[in-house]
Amino acid sequence: MRTVHKGILAGIGLMLASSTSVLAQELTIFWAEWDPANYLQELVNDYTAETGVTVTVQTTPWSDFQTKTFAELNAQGDAYDMVVGDSQWLGAASEGGHYVDLTKFITDNGVDKSFVPATLQYYSLYGDKYWSVPLEGDANGWAYRKDWFEDPTEMANFKAKYGYDLGVPKNYKELTDIAEFFTRPDENKYGVALYTQTSYDAMAMGVEQTIFTWGGDLGDYANKKVTGILNSPQNIEALEAYRKLYTFTPPNWNQAFFVENNQAFTEGLVAMAMNYFAFFPALANEATNPHAKSTGYFANPPGPTGAQHAALGGQGISIISYSKNQEEAYKFLQWFIRDDVQQKWADLGGYTCSAAVLNSEGFLKATPYNQAFADSMKIVKDFWAVPVFADMLFQMNDRLHPYITTGEGTAKDALDALVGDWNKTLGNDS
Repeated sequence: MRTVHKGILAGIGLMLASSTSVLAQELTIFWAEWDPANYLQELVNDYTAETGVTVTVQTTPWSDFQTKTFAELNAQGDAYDMVVGDSQWLGAASEGGHYVDLTKFITDNGVDKSFVPATLQYYSLYGDKYWSVPLEGDANGWAYRKDWFEDPTEMANFKAKYGYDLGVPKNYKELTDIAEFFTRPDENKYGVALYTQTSYDAMAMGVEQTIFTWGGDLGDYANKKVTGILNSPQNIEALEAYRKLYTFTPPNWNQAFFVENNQAFTEGLVAMAMNYFAFFPALANEATNPHAKSTGYFANPPGPTGAQHAALGGQGISIISYSKNQEEAYKFLQWFIRDDVQQKWADLGGYTCSAAVLNSEGFLKATPYNQAFADSMKIVKDFWAVPVFADMLFQMNDRLHPYITTGEGTAKDALDALVGDWNKTLGNDS
């Protein structure tokens, strides 16, 4: 239907070539179904008002976002002109010829100078080329119950047991102590809500964040090596730490992601909840969180060696190579990177990647979680962006989930087995 419509418009355009009026076109952006996509639709309505070009943000549930996107890309379809794709997709989408090379656009328009470096590194760069413009910055952080932490009785009892003051955890030892302290099944209270879902990248993001914070890594990305890195002593300790935190989650917490973690928090079940900052607006809203006024936020704390990292969330926006509207898509991106548009994007609830907006006092004070978000975006690290990332992701889920949620085997056994899987997937001999 869209193809026919565009054809009609093109024909009319030929007949009215001498006219000074601008004929409206259409652009379709594909993204996952969540609040930021709604904010983006509201934002692009301004573009329509300025240019007459109708922009539609089409969405699908997170559970089938990757599958649906790559089905369309592999078919070389033109249903979408742009996609707000995950950072892990960069290798598969660029090497598959699905994304337009945006290197010249990025450098000519100064995006490489005006956006936060980490967002360009992880959302845009693959090889030595840029394939997207950072759109939705995001990182994994924490929400906590300030009223529980600041209760005089709880504070006194905590200090008597652990020997230091109860407060926002300064490191993972304190995070774990606090989770243990507030786990009281007889009171229907638990210490923490973690990511454990295995349908896509939820559990992997929670685990990798802990690994990075232990000073470990998922491998040598440049040389595609994992032996001795993925199953290093620090990674084994990090996985053990994640397993220990899991023992302080509510019952049956073996397939939890952002919905479950927010729900556990709003229902008063947990002292702390891991989640991406994109899902924290619901916790700051009194209509959706009865504890909104007593909810605080903090960046992922350091590990035992002082390393501090947060799992990268968010996405960049890419032009699809099969789109028949690439020229208009470039114009849209030029509009999107404008300072005033980035400010409006932040005001609506989107997470800007513009350094000027992100570091402004107005942004940092706009919400109770923006300061923690800005802190987190300076310490982000990401999963593999190689074309076989999806296979690696599911192998990670399969190998680590039984250990984390049931204590099956050991952390070393799980990581050693995953090393074997990833070596085969990456085509390594050892």
